[in-house]
Amino acid sequence: MIRHTCIFLFSVFLSTFVIAQEKNPKKLKSVVKNNKNLTLASDSLGLKKNSKGKVSNKDAYIDQYKIIDSNNKIEVLDTSLTIQKEYKFNYLRKDNFGLIQFANLGQTYNSLTRNFSTTNLLPQFGARARHFNYFEVEDIKYYEVPTPLTELFYKTAFQQGQLLDALFTVNTSKHFNFSIAYKGMRSLGNYQHTLTSTGNLRFTSNFKSKNGRYIAKTHIATQDLMNQENGGLTNDDLTNFTSGDQDFIDRSVFDPNFDDAENILVGKRFYLYQEYELIPQKDSINKSLSIKNIINFEDKYFQFDQTNSSDFFGESFNQSNIRDRVTLENFEAKLLINYKTSILGDISFGVGYNDINYGYDKVTILNDQQIPNRIKDQIINIGGQYYNQFGDFSLNSEIGVNISGQFDSNFFLAEAAYSIKDDIYIKGSVGYNSNSPNYNLLLNQSDYLNYNWNNIESFNNQSSSTIGVEFNSKKLFNLSFEHVSIDNFSFLAIDDDTNIIRPEQLQQSINLFKLRLDKEVKFGKFALDNSILYQKVNDDSQSLNSPELVVRNTIYYSNHFFKKKALFLQTGVTLNYFSEYYMDGYDPLLAEFYSQNQTKLGGFPRLDFFINAKIRQTRIFLKAEHFNSSFTGYDYFSAPNNPYRDFTVRFGLVWNFFL
Repeated sequence: MIRHTCIFLFSVFLSTFVIAQEKNPKKLKSVVKNNKNLTLASDSLGLKKNSKGKVSNKDAYIDQYKIIDSNNKIEVLDTSLTIQKEYKFNYLRKDNFGLIQFANLGQTYNSLTRNFSTTNLLPQFGARARHFNYFEVEDIKYYEVPTPLTELFYKTAFQQGQLLDALFTVNTSKHFNFSIAYKGMRSLGNYQHTLTSTGNLRFTSNFKSKNGRYIAKTHIATQDLMNQENGGLTNDDLTNFTSGDQDFIDRSVFDPNFDDAENILVGKRFYLYQEYELIPQKDSINKSLSIKNIINFEDKYFQFDQTNSSDFFGESFNQSNIRDRVTLENFEAKLLINYKTSILGDISFGVGYNDINYGYDKVTILNDQQIPNRIKDQIINIGGQYYNQFGDFSLNSEIGVNISGQFDSNFFLAEAAYSIKDDIYIKGSVGYNSNSPNYNLLLNQSDYLNYNWNNIESFNNQSSSTIGVEFNSKKLFNLSFEHVSIDNFSFLAIDDDTNIIRPEQLQQSINLFKLRLDKEVKFGKFALDNSILYQKVNDDSQSLNSPELVVRNTIYYSNHFFKKKALFLQTGVTLNYFSEYYMDGYDPLLAEFYSQNQTKLGGFPRLDFFINAKIRQTRIFLKAEHFNSSFTGYDYFSAPNNPYRDFTVRFGLVWNFFL
């Protein structure tokens, strides 16, 4: 760990030294209109690029406020109020179609659909139920702004708590930007012992030399996500909940399975991306050659604490002061060469190195068998990327493979896209991934006897083959189809007789078909936005359970009011629905979902009424969530024994400041 930290600090020092040498930087070149990495969006007034879109500085326009992701894709700050902004105004700040929330803000989400398209070459850290709000490398944004920019996101929580996400970014010069952001949340919840408290601190910097040949992006992220756990309602209380008995409308009267446990996920990451053009590209015809370097060090741990042991998890080594703690240290370094020409396209080739250290601080002996405490390895991988565009046709592909180490993972992804007209876009994709199951499926230790296992030698790689087609048109509709074939599917399952949760791996193949349609119909000031997902799983073992139908329909009205259109108002009703199926259960000790075939849930509607308004760069959101809960039946659950949210009214806003 010390060796890795020294390497990282030396790289940061070298980058800082290069920045210090850039004196009197010249003005940045404007982004060309045809840049494939630039996504333009209208500003809050609906103004186009450089068309009276001044913010406060006479030389600043809305399209100069740029947001850059880890793949160098650029988006322009968008302060408009659309139905998509309504969908993203939530704890994750993402469209959560295909997810269903738990009762309290900051708890986990149950997945109504699965995504098997991945380019991972290493197992994932466990406690996936805690990772929905965990900022990965690809979730971090970098900025370039002509004037200081502040964004405040605020939303009320459930009982004694708030959610706030604040961002400040500034360019100290035309070539150097830094940002600091913090997302904090605390919510007591309506049920006993469901307090949640999370914090996500992000610091980024973005530098480009005056000649444009050197680029450096770095970020530091520290995150902690804590949940009190109660195991859900007892089986005896399920009848009291579903009956709608007025004596139990106050959810705090329910006695949960236990009330003395909590788990927490903590992570720290230091990331540095550098790129230097050895041969600069002077125009679209000439070639260019550049070298890229990525250094990433992440240290995270997951911990479960409980005051006294509970029969809910079975027998335990200790009767009190239960503590399970697992850590992961992952040091990653990559070196890539990138070559571009107008004929051959954009070609990258690189080599990567990972040093991983996963495990526990003790060795467990159970039934005269020793459970090891560590997975340590050094992995070397190679990979390449290719991109080219021929008129309206584009081709993008990526490949990677581990050439040393105990994880013999590999992946391949290829996409071809064609723009028939300005409004019609077609894309086809094929992909393959073979990777080890997550770390906690391979190795787990616990004070509870049933949660100790070692599958390092017995589990094979899980592999998936994907074929997909997309048709996108704003005037017509968006339609996508995907077929996924999965071998050696690895998952957690509960035994119907013993109720013990253990990792399993299927020997037969699973086929998943998904068809999604998105279409918005407008008639005057009214609009109907529809998202329909149909999916079919061919799985005789019923290990991969998903609802066949997931639907979201929103009918809404929008209009400007007052002089100079000072107020923009948007109001409507959203219906969410998914068909009944064997919904995955939630295990609080592992912070994981498991497959079960005992209880079918779903088939209940969720109606939300919202009123949103926009004044200048401020968007105000007011929503009556699940207002139909009292008259459509109390049979709504997010997982077995874990009810969905009751009717509540919540308020929030997003506010941008331009200095």
